[in-house]
Amino acid sequence: MASAGDAIAMEFTPLSIAGALVMDSPVWGDDRGFFREWFKLGELQQAGYDFSAAQANLSHSARNVVRGLHYSVAPVGQAKAVTCVLGSLVDVLVDIRDGSPTFGAVEYVELSATVGRTVLIPTGVGHGFCATSDLAGLAYLLTSPYDPANELEVNPLDPALALTWPLTGDAVLSAKDAAAPTLAERRASGGLAMYRS
Repeated sequence: MASAGDAIAMEFTPLSIAGALVMDSPVWGDDRGFFREWFKLGELQQAGYDFSAAQANLSHSARNVVRGLHYSVAPVGQAKAVTCVLGSLVDVLVDIRDGSPTFGAVEYVELSATVGRTVLIPTGVGHGFCATSDLAGLAYLLTSPYDPANELEVNPLDPALALTWPLTGDAVLSAKDAAAPTLAERRASGGLAMYRS
C-alpha cells in the first residue's frame, strides 16, 4: 500500500469547458484520519497549465446552500482551484466567457473531503456549488486577489440555464445571488469576461 511519502503523480482530466480540469490525487487513510495533497503546482505546470496563487479562501455552507454563479472580470484575470475540505458538495461550472469555443457548456463535479479531487476553473468561467452534506467546506486558491469592483454573479436559478442543483429542499441563497441578473442580462450589459486562449 502506498504511503504519503511515496511520489504519486496527480491525474489530470480535461472537462468539456475549454481550460477546465479535474485533478485527482490519492488519499491515504488510517485509524487516525487521512492525508491528501490537493494542489501540486509543479505537476500542473508539467501538464501545460499555469497557476500562480495570490489568495486563499475557505467557505462553510449548510445543506442546500447554493453559492454562485460567481466570476471575475478583473483585467489580470482570476482562475480558481477548488477542493472540498469538509463534507460533500457538487461543484458547478458554466462557460459564460464571450468568444469561448465552449460557451454555454456546463460541468457538474462531485467533491468530497475524503476524495482527492480538485477542480481548476479558468478565468471568466461561472462557478458555483451546492452543499450536499449537513456542513460542507470548500477551499479556494485564486490567481488574483478579491477585487469587489470586478467580482460579478449570474443568478444560479436562471431558468434559461436550467442548472440541476442537487437539492433536498429549497435552495438557500445569499440576497446578492438571489438578486443577480440572468446570463442574458449580464451578456446584454457587456458584463461577461472575454475568453482567453
